[in-house]
Amino acid sequence: MATTAPSDVRPEPPGPTADSSLVEFGYRQELHRSLGRYASFAAGFSFISVLTTVFQFFAFGYAFGGPAFFWAWPVVLVGQLLVAACFAELAARYPISGAVYQWSSRLSTPAFGWFAGWIMVIGQIVVVAAAALALQVVMPAIWSGFQLIGGDPAPTSASGAANAALLGVVLLALTTFVNMIDNRVMSLVNRIGVTAEIIGAVLIAVLLFTHSERSPGITFHTGTAAQSGLVGALLVGSFTAAYVMIGFDSAGEMSEETHRPRRTAPRTILTALGAAGLLGGLIVLGGLLAAPSLTDGRLGSEGLSYVLTSSLGDGVGRALLVDVVIAIAVATLAIQTSACRMLFSMARDGQLPFARRLAAVDRRTGMPGAPALVVGVLAAALLLLNFASPEAFLAIGTTCIVMLYLAYAMVTGPLLWQRLRGGFTVEGADETGRPLFSLGRWGVPVNALALLYGLFMTVNLAWPRAEVYDPAGGHWYFQWFTVLFLLATVGLGALWRATRAQRGRPAPREAAAAEPVREPTR
Repeated sequence: MATTAPSDVRPEPPGPTADSSLVEFGYRQELHRSLGRYASFAAGFSFISVLTTVFQFFAFGYAFGGPAFFWAWPVVLVGQLLVAACFAELAARYPISGAVYQWSSRLSTPAFGWFAGWIMVIGQIVVVAAAALALQVVMPAIWSGFQLIGGDPAPTSASGAANAALLGVVLLALTTFVNMIDNRVMSLVNRIGVTAEIIGAVLIAVLLFTHSERSPGITFHTGTAAQSGLVGALLVGSFTAAYVMIGFDSAGEMSEETHRPRRTAPRTILTALGAAGLLGGLIVLGGLLAAPSLTDGRLGSEGLSYVLTSSLGDGVGRALLVDVVIAIAVATLAIQTSACRMLFSMARDGQLPFARRLAAVDRRTGMPGAPALVVGVLAAALLLLNFASPEAFLAIGTTCIVMLYLAYAMVTGPLLWQRLRGGFTVEGADETGRPLFSLGRWGVPVNALALLYGLFMTVNLAWPRAEVYDPAGGHWYFQWFTVLFLLATVGLGALWRATRAQRGRPAPREAAAAEPVREPTR
């Protein structure tokens, strides 16, 4: 059943089909509230999916930064923890699906919040495609039969890129199906997958350290990989960490399906990021220490899959790679789920084309089916770029990071403005009667650092470096792909809003219209 815009909703009293945490915002409880603390943690952890992302981008980071690229990891982790701390406050204050869109709308203006949500949901769709491509990094290393197209499995080769697209489309078909069945099935698959991933990640880290070939001091060298000095190596090497540590806000996205969301979501946002950051850092360091060679070129082309199979033996290495495949599948599922909730939240407010259909929730399953189909089809369409050129692999990966980093900044920016003008306070209690999560007096400095970090990384990631995005030359559109894609996203959104206004319809109203932070912000 589709939900109408907030101004048309008649709040229902709390009961079996309604929830007081939504009534105060003018929404009805339609999604099934069945997720506990571990399921909420799993939502954020599986989006980050340390095994998926580290295995996918380790070779890239090493190729451009050498062993020193490891030090970008703690810097990015600290920066993202600052952002996550701000998000934890907002998750306690606004336990609603469509987290970034809802938060930005309430902290700024309806138009600004709409663009934050629009950029975020497009970015999430791109992340779904990027995650599905990660299968190519692992599956051919398990069994050569998974290389269905051509003979070169490297993602940067023509045959590897095409095969990555094929494997990705198959995975997207499966995750779309699961995202349309029932949220209890989706949650079960997610929890099992996350448990397997955590066990596998710990085991991989331990085995890598027990098979070390060198000391940690190697991380202070760039080797022959860095072409532009240490600073340049770290700036490009940070892509790996930046790609890994996104999506922790998914626990907030699932708030309408979580028990005691005001209490649960803030803590699972922080624990999911912290756990993934710690495990990922150990795996990156362990991979550098256990690699058979740092100079034979294989670490910069085959990455961690090469380290596992070479250092641990084919049997153990391939068994661990199977666990990585599970992690990739669950990550793709979780990211698609998060994108679906964003589409649902915006459509429920009448914010998108075909809003009524996108906001429809199946009463039996508690799932918005149309968004799952839309996200799956659009992500699969992006995978087709891989058939055009191998450079699309990196272009898709970095574009999704930039989109999410920019959307995050469109939350931390207005939040800082509200703090400085005294318009944001965290008052009240959670479902257990305890005070809501709050940064207290640390709110302004943490928020300011989070915003500065986010803006700096957005520029760093989007900078059109020819040696990164178009190493072979002749593909200017890949060098500028991220910038062009972002401009196209904003332009398309502006065009839709303008067209809607010309047809005599008022610009879509964000949920912010239902409840400002302290006083009207419009």
